[in-house]
Amino acid sequence: MSNSHTKEINTQIVISLLKSHGIRKVITSPGGTNIAFVGSIQKDPFFEIYSSVDERSAAYMACGMAEDSGEPVVISCTGATAARNYISGLTEAYYRNLPILALTSTQDVAKVGHHIAQVTDRSSMQNDIVNLSVTLPIVKDDDDIWDCEIKVNQAILELKRKNGGPVHINVPTKYTLPFENKVLPNYRVIKRITKQDKLPQLEGKVAVFIGSHKKFTSDETKTLDEFCLRNNAVVFCDHTSGYKGKYRLLFSLLAAQDKMDKSAFKPDTLIHIGDISGDYPTLGLSGHKVWRVNEDGEIRDTFRKLHYVFEMTEKDFFSSYCGGTTNDDSYFQKCEDRLNEIRISIPELPFSNIWAASIVAPQIPPGSTVHLGILSSLRSWNYFNVAEGVHTASNVGGFGTDGCLSSLIGASLNHSERLYFCVLGDQAFFYDMNVMGNRHVGNNLRILVINNGIGAEFKRYNSAAAYFEDDADEFIAAAKHFGNKSPLLIKNYSENLGFEYLSASNKSELNNVLTRFVNSEITNQSMVLEIFTDSRDESKAIELINSTVKESKSTLKAGMKKILGQSGVNLVKQIAKK
Repeated sequence: MSNSHTKEINTQIVISLLKSHGIRKVITSPGGTNIAFVGSIQKDPFFEIYSSVDERSAAYMACGMAEDSGEPVVISCTGATAARNYISGLTEAYYRNLPILALTSTQDVAKVGHHIAQVTDRSSMQNDIVNLSVTLPIVKDDDDIWDCEIKVNQAILELKRKNGGPVHINVPTKYTLPFENKVLPNYRVIKRITKQDKLPQLEGKVAVFIGSHKKFTSDETKTLDEFCLRNNAVVFCDHTSGYKGKYRLLFSLLAAQDKMDKSAFKPDTLIHIGDISGDYPTLGLSGHKVWRVNEDGEIRDTFRKLHYVFEMTEKDFFSSYCGGTTNDDSYFQKCEDRLNEIRISIPELPFSNIWAASIVAPQIPPGSTVHLGILSSLRSWNYFNVAEGVHTASNVGGFGTDGCLSSLIGASLNHSERLYFCVLGDQAFFYDMNVMGNRHVGNNLRILVINNGIGAEFKRYNSAAAYFEDDADEFIAAAKHFGNKSPLLIKNYSENLGFEYLSASNKSELNNVLTRFVNSEITNQSMVLEIFTDSRDESKAIELINSTVKESKSTLKAGMKKILGQSGVNLVKQIAKK
């Protein structure tokens, strides 16, 4: 029989990635549940395959083979108690840091616990058997493929990470026949790079995406600026990114454009640093491939395009790519110019969180700190820059609406001489309002509450909840709680706690009180500014700002040119004239 591969995609991924990572040595034990794997590789000249009836012996054979060769060794077994017999050999491998990959096959894990023959529970490992244990899904869609790719890459990379050691991959099967795939598909390889490794070459347009990040030091900023200069790179940021260097682009406004072809602004390689980001629009500009840089060295495939993980400091990474003589900022200039064109073209917006952000953000005094609530306030402010010297933050770690005020007040206690602003919706405010009564609260707070009487996040034109229209109000969007936009509730509560209270229900009223609210002097009292908006205006404002650019005709033309070529486009024009 000629070499053919299983149709079971999870096993295809295992085999493909073993090849891509150069792992050849395999010791198999007989069985029916691991046929998808063994049947696919037994005639494949890439692999060096050995047989051992006894799984205990197979594991120890692998120890000797790995120690002597210095190479990883795969051991493959069937279901039932077969994997239990690996325990003593894997314990040996664990304490000697030997790279053994235990590939245990199983029936669908949904059968665990139902007294089905040959099905055992492999979800828990003893502490000193393997460094990592993963169970693959049976592939039914693209999400399952992604899950398999990540888990298999994680396991293989763990074999030699730091001191190395054994790992475990549990692979379910459906016993699919026949084996008729002559060509094994290629699946995504992820490699880990350390300071001791040869660095891959940067190619094409380069962008750095910064998720939430601690404040950059002047030295870190200088290094990233130098990297951008030498590699014609840009830095995509939002208000949680912590970088204020010369290549910073607050890019959400451009990235959010619904009717614009943004392909010209996508990088070929995206360098991903930092943690979770609330800048959903810019997440869509990831380009072709992603490199992640972090000292933790973990695979975090935010964009589903990860190719390399650099286990090193950001400074070490960026410094390593500053050796060239290029002095080019054309990519940055192209992005910045288009962003500025869009910014000055923003249409008139209704009274809303976004409109308020457009007015308030530029007037925040330098030296202040602004905390932005999840998610509407963060999104709204990500469209607009603040003055140099203003620090911005948001609780994007857990991404809950429940602690913005508390985080603000905690930060404000560090510097009583500095102003601390907070922007949040009514539901987030009422969730956390008790902290305003904390006895440590000072007079350096400015709290802006956007009160639309509902979870306006669920009333957006592009929200899944918009499907329900007004039927979303009662439960999904939780309308009419907390006084139902009462003009007195927050006012009385704030004033009784010693806050100065301001309010506005339209643009004119907000402009009238804004000078007081953004006063750069520390006043005798902290302030609360409550503005009353309508959820329909909130949705309309998002829709308007996201359609500032309308390129439907030009996009169609560009798409035709890509498909037909210029000569084809010219031919279509000639036909149209006849």
